[in-house]
Amino acid sequence: MIRFGPAGIPLSCKGRTLKDGIEDVHNLSLSALEIQMVRAGAYPRPAEDEEVGLTIRDVEEDFVIEILRDGEPISDPEEPIEEEDDLLFMPSPVANTFGDLAGIGHMAQRLDVRLSIHTPYYMDLSGTDEELTYSCIDSIRHAGLILDALDGDIVVTSLGIYDENRPREEVEEQIYGNMGAIVDWWKGSGLKPRLGVEITGQQDVFGSLEQVLDLCTDVGDITPVINFSHQHSRTNGGLLETEDFLNLIEQVAPYCKGGIHTAFAGVEYTDGNETRLTPIKKGDLKFEPLAEALQEIRPDCTVISTSPLLEHDAMYMRIIQERVLTKKAAKDLKERRKSESAAASGE
Repeated sequence: MIRFGPAGIPLSCKGRTLKDGIEDVHNLSLSALEIQMVRAGAYPRPAEDEEVGLTIRDVEEDFVIEILRDGEPISDPEEPIEEEDDLLFMPSPVANTFGDLAGIGHMAQRLDVRLSIHTPYYMDLSGTDEELTYSCIDSIRHAGLILDALDGDIVVTSLGIYDENRPREEVEEQIYGNMGAIVDWWKGSGLKPRLGVEITGQQDVFGSLEQVLDLCTDVGDITPVINFSHQHSRTNGGLLETEDFLNLIEQVAPYCKGGIHTAFAGVEYTDGNETRLTPIKKGDLKFEPLAEALQEIRPDCTVISTSPLLEHDAMYMRIIQERVLTKKAAKDLKERRKSESAAASGE
């Protein structure tokens, strides 16, 4: 199945909650929604007396993401809160409380809307700024905990920028080490969503196609995420023909157990660097060749619209995909009837 959806709550949605967004996506005949963790900060506060003995699912005052006990985070949502604990809460959460997530996830499944989460767009696991790196690691962990509670599909993240004052090999070694630690924590916590690393759109940011695939191979338990706009920018307009998209998808597909996750938008770029995203109808990155490629290989695939038009371009892509399907079905029917006619006439 090929799913389409917006990166964030639809622009046309009257409500601004995640629940509203999921319902709106469904009503627009879309089937995916990528949650945007724009404000991912989390802060400690003492546990209240009435919260002792509860779990983070039971806390109704704040969106509590973890327990801090003796300075160490406890991520198990079944762990009872103790008297001396601090609670790590998110002031800009995706729901009112952590306990609300399960119900929202059930609603998404009932409406057949596949959920994913994108971590904050500025991420740096290179260790150049240790405090920032620790914060970014926490953002990835917290995205995993949230999406697991929602029973969603994949957490998408980028990993870091190169520092002109440090050798690239040193930066990459730090990124590999931090990702290895995150994967170990992910598996140890029993999180069900996949952990995805996307192709990035800047030459000074870790995340070329080759780097992402090497990371998936060397670290393991990481899924590559195709951001077509980023790849098109990095390759100075390298995605023009159906064969270009087929080649890219075929390289990534072996690493994508559970489906291929992608993002698409129009894009402007200079010297291998993305400058800005645009509506899909603008620029030289067209959806039609991708639609042809997807129709040819029929993967389990999600396409997230990161266009400024969000759901409008998600619906546009869905319509184009349906047209390609209809055209191919008509062609196949015509060829079959021609073959049957030839067989009947003894040719």
